[in-house]
Amino acid sequence: MAAEHNQQDEEQSPKASRPRGIYLLPNLFTTAALFAAFYSIIAAVKGYFDTAAIAIFIAMAADTLDGRVARMTNTQSDFGAEYDSLSDMIAFGLAPALLAYTWALSQLGKFGWLTAFWYVAATALRLARFNTQSHDEDKRYFQGIPSPAAAAAVTTTVWFCVANHITASFFVAILLAILTALVAALMVSTIRYHSFKQIDLKGKVPFFVVLIPVLMMTAVAMDPPEVLFAMFIAYVLSGPILTLWQIRKVRREAKANRKAK
Repeated sequence: MAAEHNQQDEEQSPKASRPRGIYLLPNLFTTAALFAAFYSIIAAVKGYFDTAAIAIFIAMAADTLDGRVARMTNTQSDFGAEYDSLSDMIAFGLAPALLAYTWALSQLGKFGWLTAFWYVAATALRLARFNTQSHDEDKRYFQGIPSPAAAAAVTTTVWFCVANHITASFFVAILLAILTALVAALMVSTIRYHSFKQIDLKGKVPFFVVLIPVLMMTAVAMDPPEVLFAMFIAYVLSGPILTLWQIRKVRREAKANRKAK
């Protein structure tokens, strides 16, 4: 009898009744992002740097879609979250670092590959922190620049230079190393960046608001490397500027309170 009761308890336990398998649709987008990232690495190794940059942006688009599709179809899962994080590590950590290294940083010897490694390590730390603290963060802001934006900043810099026939000289390699190291530091920093998650995509907006994405897409279509480079460098700078503005605001309020007392 005891054995029968134990067998019934096991059959009714959550582990026994949990359905096996994984959700197909969102993980297909994650796999597409992983494929694009791997293709970017292959293209960079072969010297097709503009193709490698485009592949990273395709990975970024697929990464954006997998989460949205999972939420829209109610197919979120722990497996999907872990798979997405591993894909992000390759798409936004390894692929941009190898692109920067193969195009210019390799000229700097040990300093070049250490800079690339620092970027990869910072991406891993950024993703690990996000996975463990995402429930506690203010949804309006990211703590540290998100890894896709960091990857875009490095990628568009290389793409911009290649498209404008800027050779990967020693001086350019130094500038790229500085940018790569700074962006990596911003990923693991506590500087806040706007997440734009507060934007209500389902609500009604004034007519002119609809024109903003149209104008942005038109500008990107005219000259993708230059426009995307300007957009993501501006986003990189927005974090420190926002932080300085908030510090100044807090000091001004504290000073006003002291005067009031």
